[in-house]
Amino acid sequence: MEEPEEDRTLEALGLAEAPRDHPLMYPGVWPAESGLLDGDRLLPLDRLTFPDRTPLLAVGSNACPGQLRYKMAEFGLTSPVPMVRARVTGIDVGVSAHVSILGYVSASPVHAPGVTRELFVIWLDAEQLAVVDATEPNFDRVRLPERSVRVELGDGGTPSGVFAYVNRHGVLHSGDGVPRSHPGQHALISELLTSSTELRRMFGVTPEEFCVRARADARLCARGTQLFAKEKMVTRSGLEHLRVR
Repeated sequence: MEEPEEDRTLEALGLAEAPRDHPLMYPGVWPAESGLLDGDRLLPLDRLTFPDRTPLLAVGSNACPGQLRYKMAEFGLTSPVPMVRARVTGIDVGVSAHVSILGYVSASPVHAPGVTRELFVIWLDAEQLAVVDATEPNFDRVRLPERSVRVELGDGGTPSGVFAYVNRHGVLHSGDGVPRSHPGQHALISELLTSSTELRRMFGVTPEEFCVRARADARLCARGTQLFAKEKMVTRSGLEHLRVR
């Protein structure tokens, strides 16, 4: 008797939901292992490097298959996207100093010598890269320096020419000038609202209120972004000097 075929749909794997629909779940659920995002399925990979594609380090929702699937479908792309787990040294996941019109405060990479994180590299063809660039209006795509950032794949390979998105507005700190790590959306917004009377006046007193008010209100999001700078909550990521696209 034949074994039933494994259900590799995002729904079956618990990867279908996207932060764009559920802001407080940002950055969304990441896969437990590398895979090939093919429509609404995440299939096994037979290799981890793709020389004809651009490797992009995902530190936020670009590592969430549900979110990435939506981005591609929105622009009419159906080609598969390899998503490869990587051990990254020299980068930490900071907090972007802007409020997104999708209703959350997103992640942004920060230079962090000696810090190692488990992240994802997504390998994009030219059309896919243009799509993801278009969905990141608050970021510049930069090439990470191999002398200070090491990206190691599961087979021990270290791909060259890895890019990442650096926030144009800087990143948030916790009062000491050092970039803060992103603790997850609910905890982050709770902390931000507790620390700022003006932010509570703009966005409400709970993370749920924040998301509802911010969502699709570009003017309010811009005011929130300006408030971060006004209240001196912003610092540099340490990656601003890198050559942008």
